[in-house]
Amino acid sequence: MKTRIIALALMAALFALPVAAPAQAAETYVIDTKGSHAFIQFRVQHLGYSWLYGRFNTFSGTFTADEANPGNSKIAIEIDTASVDSNHAERDKHLRSPDFLDVAKFPKATFVSTAVKANGDGSGTVTGNLTLHGVTKSIDIAVNQIGHGKDPWGGYRRGLQGSVTFAMKDFGITKNLGPASANVEMILSIEGIRQ
Repeated sequence: MKTRIIALALMAALFALPVAAPAQAAETYVIDTKGSHAFIQFRVQHLGYSWLYGRFNTFSGTFTADEANPGNSKIAIEIDTASVDSNHAERDKHLRSPDFLDVAKFPKATFVSTAVKANGDGSGTVTGNLTLHGVTKSIDIAVNQIGHGKDPWGGYRRGLQGSVTFAMKDFGITKNLGPASANVEMILSIEGIRQ
């Protein structure tokens, strides 16, 4: 009888032990452009005196988040370059011209990740190939996870923000706007809906 009680006590203790939660599988998200919860913006210095801001109004993409193995995470984005919007019609016409984006010749810009490195604190670096103005180069985007969880409509969302600065001439855009305006910073505010 005593042996049986000890065996039952051991079984109860075993079942009471916390079990490690299984690693969450990789999740795929579609970037929420339909609800306008994602933005691709840019800024360039104007004469070294102020910042000129703009954005691309039309883009699409997906990303995969793998919390258990962050290196398996990835993102792919396609941008309609003619959708450039700097809140000034004449300037936007110039930005679409061969002096800058040359949208007739290069209607799309893309970014496809090739590596993801997580720092363990919600930040990290996404390395990938940016194709802009017909030129493809590897860039590193510093990213921060904003948050993730259920939404009020029964879905699940995840958001992140990233930024990268590069020289326009590296992508064949050689219009001389002065040394202060040689670089452009791109800012990505991305919210995705889990599929």
